[in-house]
Amino acid sequence: MARAATTTDVFNAIAEPRRREILHVLRDGKEHAVGDVVSRLGMSQPTVSKHLGVLRKVGAVTVSRRGQMRLYRLNARKLKPVHDWAKTYERYWNNQLDRLQELVEQKVATRSTKEEDEAC
Repeated sequence: MARAATTTDVFNAIAEPRRREILHVLRDGKEHAVGDVVSRLGMSQPTVSKHLGVLRKVGAVTVSRRGQMRLYRLNARKLKPVHDWAKTYERYWNNQLDRLQELVEQKVATRSTKEEDEAC
């Protein structure tokens, strides 16, 4: 089965870890020049520009021009489908965390009881 193009939707676009890193840089909602993203992530300028192009095509970032400079800004609304999809698993994560907390509390209680018995 052929893989969907990275520009078909935001899910495919953010499947690439470097694009998620770029979104992380842009998370403050401010405009960032390509050079700023390059320096923060240590990626080459062509690589960052390529990934920003993909993110732009799916609407996850917007671009504006100031003279020769292109400024990119996060468009978080386009990430909402990802948030909504991941949110359906929140109950599972919370349940797993609750179970982990119970196990830790049991372990601590068992250890405390054992230490008290040894002290006697």
